[in-house]
Amino acid sequence: MSTILTVNNLTKKFGYLTAVKDLSFSIEKGNVYGILGSNGSGKSTTLGIVLNVVNKTSGDFYWFDGNTSTHEALKKVGAIIERPNFYPYMTAVQNLKLVCKIKEVGADKIDEKLELVGLLDRKNSKFRTYSLGMKQRLAIASALLNDPEILILDEPTNGLDPQGIHQIREIIKKIASQGTTILLASHLLDEVEKVCSHVIILRKGEKLYSD
Repeated sequence: MSTILTVNNLTKKFGYLTAVKDLSFSIEKGNVYGILGSNGSGKSTTLGIVLNVVNKTSGDFYWFDGNTSTHEALKKVGAIIERPNFYPYMTAVQNLKLVCKIKEVGADKIDEKLELVGLLDRKNSKFRTYSLGMKQRLAIASALLNDPEILILDEPTNGLDPQGIHQIREIIKKIASQGTTILLASHLLDEVEKVCSHVIILRKGEKLYSD
């Protein structure tokens, strides 16, 4: 099985605070991985480091075979690590066309991705008319536009009502069934149990358990 991401002895310090401590794990193709931990356990920091938005203090990580630069490798990654940010007065389609331009990919997959997340019938509605769950589903569609090999989600169901949570979980399962590797961070044991095949448990930046 091919490895998508390898993390070796990763450490991140913010002044006196060690957010991630000597963390090692690897992500194999075709699985759904959950990083489980309470708020402040280092989940988001870890994702930020491998996505090149947070600088590591020590240790290293590499994508795929290790011969690809992080910049090139990230073209094969889809990620949502913050609240979805789209233009409120533009429709879903207009927003996704903009994402395609930024990612330098064709716009021919927009309808397919909107259908996958259950938003095809609302594709011409303005973003500001969307519920929180719909906004999150649109963010997932945008992260899939480049047909990534791995999809990274940070707390994908945060703030959603039970129906919204259920919809997001079903979408994650559907994406995984089509062969996309998924790495999601969550503080909800229930969420990790329901959608993940593998789990990494963090506490105060240290790995307690992985299987």
